[in-house]
Amino acid sequence: MVDKNNMNMINEQLFEFMTKIYNEMQEGFKQVNLKIDGVENEAKKTNTKIEHEVISKLDALFDGHKQNSDKLDRIEEEVSKHEEIILRRIK
Repeated sequence: MVDKNNMNMINEQLFEFMTKIYNEMQEGFKQVNLKIDGVENEAKKTNTKIEHEVISKLDALFDGHKQNSDKLDRIEEEVSKHEEIILRRIK
């Protein structure tokens, strides 16, 4: 049988051990949170870079494509007009 003094000593040791483990876990959580914050900040920087650099370049690319498409439509319309004139003269 365990006497009261031994039980108190065991309880104190157990409490100290649990406190140590708790503190180590809390420190680990702090480190994980710092790493997550770093990853989130890096993701925000990357997203901002994409928004400012890549999207503006894509917009310029699509604008150029639209201008080329409009120009080709105008050229096609002019060619059709000339084609009609040529066909009328041949007949």
